[in-house]
Amino acid sequence: MMYESGLILEGGGMRGIYTAGVLEYFMEQNFYAPYVIGVSAGACFGASYLSRQKGRNRQVNIGYVKDPKYLSFRNYVKHRQLLGMDFIFDELPNKLVPYDFQAFNESKEEFVIVTTDCHTGKPIYFSKKDYDADLLTVLRASSSLPFIAPVIEFKGNHLLDGGIVDSIPLKKAQRDGVKKNIVILTRDRLYRKKKSNMKWLLERTYKGYPELVNAILSRYEMYNETLDYIDELENNGEIFVIRPSEPVNVSRIEKNQQKLEQLYKLGMDDARLQFTRLKQWLE
Repeated sequence: MMYESGLILEGGGMRGIYTAGVLEYFMEQNFYAPYVIGVSAGACFGASYLSRQKGRNRQVNIGYVKDPKYLSFRNYVKHRQLLGMDFIFDELPNKLVPYDFQAFNESKEEFVIVTTDCHTGKPIYFSKKDYDADLLTVLRASSSLPFIAPVIEFKGNHLLDGGIVDSIPLKKAQRDGVKKNIVILTRDRLYRKKKSNMKWLLERTYKGYPELVNAILSRYEMYNETLDYIDELENNGEIFVIRPSEPVNVSRIEKNQQKLEQLYKLGMDDARLQFTRLKQWLE
């Protein structure tokens, strides 16, 4: 199937609030791409974009970040996970800030979520037909960061954060037939990832998943090669990239609401400044 345009949403933990700001502006402009693919936080923010819930991403991820059930060392002591995954993927969407499943299911856009297969160290991509009524489990799997969250089982697979093996899934979108790709990044243009020096800890923590360990250790190479590919296509006018216009000082597990608010606003401002050019590029 061919798609006229698509959104590629990088993850990045709490840095993804930049993407939430970009998508909020898109919703204000009633701009919805027919194909969306997201990784980790990018997938979570993409879900509320496709359910047309303006303000929800901000309410959930800035409004509740101070709640110890969302992100705290107390979570790690009690449940061996810094992020309260039950709180984020159950209590919040089902009770506190209800997710509009009906609107999402009725939306015509394709929505692909990237996960990592712990046994093979390869990506598994789930589209709407694959996860059907179990959207939250797949979002949880895509967002389960190594060390911070447990491995998720889904349809016989053992899954973790999709960013391990396909941090910016542009090539997947191209394979899926997207003609014009809009890439939303969560780092500024100069950023490149450094090699991990945590091999001993990875091997101890994930001793049953050697291919996963290899994938995590080589992630920096995959990530930087993808950025080089994006730069090449962007320079040739083949893709449209929205990225932070200034260096990001928000960590993956940031709890400072002021910093998050500033990054969210930066996403909205950057999208606003580039929107006219984006529309011209699409036409």
